[in-house]
Amino acid sequence: MPEQIHETQPLLTHGVDLADAKKAVILIHGRGASAEDIMKTGRLLPQGDIAYLAPQADNNRWYPRSGFGPLDANEPYLSSAIQTITNLIDKVKDSGIAIENIFIGGFSQGGCLTSEYVARNPQNYGGVFVLSGAILGPMDRKFDFSGSLSDVPIFIGGIDNDSWVNPPQFERTRDVLADLGANVTLQILAGSEHTIRKSEIEHISNMITG
Repeated sequence: MPEQIHETQPLLTHGVDLADAKKAVILIHGRGASAEDIMKTGRLLPQGDIAYLAPQADNNRWYPRSGFGPLDANEPYLSSAIQTITNLIDKVKDSGIAIENIFIGGFSQGGCLTSEYVARNPQNYGGVFVLSGAILGPMDRKFDFSGSLSDVPIFIGGIDNDSWVNPPQFERTRDVLADLGANVTLQILAGSEHTIRKSEIEHISNMITG
């Protein structure tokens, strides 16, 4: 059985209880950050009948090395992170919320993990958002994902002078997810600050309220 690294960590929630929610938003925090940090973004998003859920990574990181190197270098942490999201999505679906009403997104390392997750596990999500993150692996990685993200709205947001992720990586992420059928919007702004921007909050809010 794979080593459980992240699966036993706490889950932070905000908004209505899952039993009373019509939609659920899963938020994935970045490296060196926490579930509480990313939930600050959740509190800026639409409220009402929405449950917000933010899993916590062990040691505040989903994987220890660069996400843009060989994938094996981040095992078993990466597999545990993927499983953590799977378990959480199953929990939400078991509460009665259909996959088309489940949204998932993250910032920085959480954005990288989000894009990798939905590519490996394509479903009819309500929406996906990747902020200052990109799909994992080196630029020469060969992709062999199967399944469909047909018409799933995906928003990728970033800047052109980020020390952690660059425009070609954003563009590759867009292309990989579009090849799976997703309806991808890529927004690359001028700047160098590695943060979540007001315009990105607006894009995500519109996605959730749909």
